[in-house]
Amino acid sequence: MELSVVASAPVKVANGCMIVPLHSGRKLAGMAEELDKKSQKAISRAVKRGDAKSELGEAVTLFELDNVNIERVILVGAEKAGDLTTSQYRLFCQAAAKSLSDNAAGTVVVHVSSKQFAATESTQWHVKELVQALIAQQYMFTLHERQEKAAPPACKKCIIVVSKAELSSAKKAAKIGKAVANGQAEARNLGNLAANICTPHYLAKRGQALAKKNPKLKTKILNEQQMEKLGMGAFLSVSRGSRQPAKLICMEYQGASSKSKPIVLLGKGVTFDTGGISIKPSASMDEMKFDMCGAASVFGAMQALCEISPSINVIGVVAAAENMPDGDASRPGDVVTTMSGQSVEILNTDAEGRLVLCDALTYIERYKPQAVIDIATLTGACVVALGKVASGVMGNDKDLTQALVQSGQQTGDLAWELPLFDEYQKQLDSNFADMANIGGSPAGAITAGCFLSRFAAEFKWAHLDIAGVAWQSGAGKGASGRPVPLLLNYLLSKA
Repeated sequence: MELSVVASAPVKVANGCMIVPLHSGRKLAGMAEELDKKSQKAISRAVKRGDAKSELGEAVTLFELDNVNIERVILVGAEKAGDLTTSQYRLFCQAAAKSLSDNAAGTVVVHVSSKQFAATESTQWHVKELVQALIAQQYMFTLHERQEKAAPPACKKCIIVVSKAELSSAKKAAKIGKAVANGQAEARNLGNLAANICTPHYLAKRGQALAKKNPKLKTKILNEQQMEKLGMGAFLSVSRGSRQPAKLICMEYQGASSKSKPIVLLGKGVTFDTGGISIKPSASMDEMKFDMCGAASVFGAMQALCEISPSINVIGVVAAAENMPDGDASRPGDVVTTMSGQSVEILNTDAEGRLVLCDALTYIERYKPQAVIDIATLTGACVVALGKVASGVMGNDKDLTQALVQSGQQTGDLAWELPLFDEYQKQLDSNFADMANIGGSPAGAITAGCFLSRFAAEFKWAHLDIAGVAWQSGAGKGASGRPVPLLLNYLLSKA
């Protein structure tokens, strides 16, 4: 979609389609009122007939209004003017975007002002959220299909109209919104790819291709031989049963001085998870291709950073492996030595994500980071605790974890902090090693975080368990691209 932001009267730039919020009340407001006057009360008549409603998310298209040089006017319910919450405004944006997919509009004009919607937020925030919704609505996964089967987007161009005073900042907001949406689409594409295509090798090539297109990014790949020399026994124990060699992918974005300490994003990249010898039930096992969505979100965030080009240093690390049952696969009861020198008793080979992440966390120490955020579809226990609404957040630094929760609130990409009390650590006790890789069923998401915390003592660290939010099941099965919006909001706040 081609995007532009202009400062002009909306009716002067519209001739194809205009999205107009319809607010509740005795009197029409804003653009709806202006168009109603020009069209000899056509909108008022539609409201009186019940064709147009102000209920949030309701949308109706009026064609060729009298005295108005616009082919289509899409009225979208927006409740009381200036009184929407941020989540309600996002629902408005989603409804507006969906209405465009039902109309072959070509070009659409939207007038954005904070007075129309959530008065507590700036016009720039409204622009960013609208752009993200419009682009997200057009997402289609077609990488497994012939290109000619892909339907062209219903809306090819969007013109956003703001006041002259807000033009410069609104243009920046639109650029950020577009980059975040593109990053989210990248994460969704990687997550939706079949596991026989999206292998650790494929992800490594993807990291190299991203660096080739962006001068501020360089990518380094570690193979299994290099990881073995470093002593990554936990990481390599996961890939032992697979014919796909593991990869550690390091994408370094430098937008600030080399003296500025980087923020590191670490993604779990288990490209398919059978559970290994502790094999999963066959029902819905196809969804285990989504077990690399943490890695996918890192790729999406790095792509968005390259688009926005902020003054910050960020390193995206992806721990990529495939967990398969094989004659050489790890067994329950095996003991492995991590890069940190700590030993781990593998009681369950299906708790493999923490094994690839723990060695990657030790490797990350060399970057002397100001903060590390790992993102992983780590535990079913987090889905039980928080459902499909919020990611779980844990960490060793309160400011960092609270900043991530706040970023989730600001973007609608919600997260909720879970406690990492020392009392949970004893659940990882082992008779045969420094620790076990599972702590039993009680507080399973938290004990997974406790395990990772033992490898993150050298830096400020937070863990995002995205098992509940990374993809949807059922008829709408597919990757969500979360938590790319949350991550970008946090990173840009530090730029």
